[in-house]
Amino acid sequence: MTTQGRTTTLVTGGTGTTGSRVTARLRAAGHTAVPASRSGARRLDWAGPSGWDAALAGADAVYLAYAPDLAVPGAGETLAAFTGRAAAAGARRVVLLSGRGEPGAQAAEQLVAAAADAGGLEWTVLRCSWFAQNFTEGAFAPAMAEGELALPVGMVREPFLDADDIADVAMAALLGDGHAGRVHELTGPRALTFAEAVAEVAAATGRPAHFRTEPVEEHLAGLAAAGVSDDVRELMRHLFTEVLDGRNTATTDGVRRVLGREPADVAAHVRCAAPARV
Repeated sequence: MTTQGRTTTLVTGGTGTTGSRVTARLRAAGHTAVPASRSGARRLDWAGPSGWDAALAGADAVYLAYAPDLAVPGAGETLAAFTGRAAAAGARRVVLLSGRGEPGAQAAEQLVAAAADAGGLEWTVLRCSWFAQNFTEGAFAPAMAEGELALPVGMVREPFLDADDIADVAMAALLGDGHAGRVHELTGPRALTFAEAVAEVAAATGRPAHFRTEPVEEHLAGLAAAGVSDDVRELMRHLFTEVLDGRNTATTDGVRRVLGREPADVAAHVRCAAPARV
């Protein structure tokens, strides 16, 4: 793979929050981006290994974004196997999206890195804090539009990260040099409670919204009533009762070290977001 010529990158989760942004940036820069998903033109089903080789055909690099989360049981083994197939298919570089403070996710990182090393791939991990886009286009957006976001979290602070910054760092790792074998830990510029973040988004959009802390069992019951699967509900329990315990409050200089600029603030993201997204 050359970082100077035209490259082809398979973007898993290609229609998701980060994958869609990585795809757009690669294409704007004159490279070929192939978004892959279970229902897309390039089909990729993590539960269907028989289709992996077809998805990987022609890829020089792979952007790995696994849903619902790297911390779910079996994710690391699945992605390690996929990474091995990527190496066999001729890919030379893999960039993995991961999460901060999740032991399960970090175990998955190690499995992917080992598979990449065994196959001669360069690997980079992007270990990220919660996305600012959760409030504007992701899981929290419908509740924000209704005026109240209720979650089982209290005064814990999180340095919410703009997904556009993640995509910019991913571009650097996919196309540039100096990122092989590195873990880039990425955060926004300041840590906010969820209540503070909701207030920032409401102020920036001019749409009133407030935050309410609710018991975890009440939250999980609401997810069950909405048809959310057992594994995703257990992931939510893990995130809200264990990961959001203050371990991820500190900010990092990861975005600045890679991009040479400060990360975007939550309010700045909201002001720049398209009206349809907020």
